[in-house]
Amino acid sequence: MPVLPSWLTDPLWDQFAALLPKRPAVDPAHPLGCHRRRISDRIVFDKLLQLLRFGCSCQAVSDTTCSATTIRNRRNEWIRLGVFARLKQIAHVWQNAFHRLRSAVRHASPSPAASAGRRLEPRRAGRAFGVSGRVVEAG
Repeated sequence: MPVLPSWLTDPLWDQFAALLPKRPAVDPAHPLGCHRRRISDRIVFDKLLQLLRFGCSCQAVSDTTCSATTIRNRRNEWIRLGVFARLKQIAHVWQNAFHRLRSAVRHASPSPAASAGRRLEPRRAGRAFGVSGRVVEAG
């Protein structure tokens, strides 16, 4: 069973895979001319999502599809290639765009309480992370 639903991981994988260099399934420079097939980047990506989700070690998520050594080596390879740094930049761009859009929507249309002549009373500290309010009659 996957750690996250496919409707969430598939778009993440699409973005991540676009940042990875193309690699052959088998190393052509191997001295014997053949070798075991390279573990799919998608499998390693899913294992890394498990690490992030559960906060456990590589050994805990390794199984017959991918060893802990492969997970660590691929993670280190992707760090060395700058894949995670580039992914972080992309995430920041999207986060900033989301916040600008959310801010524009908030300022463009009045809230239902404001249009009805009521004001919002903030909730007490600690409730709903302090972002929600309770509608009271203006008086």
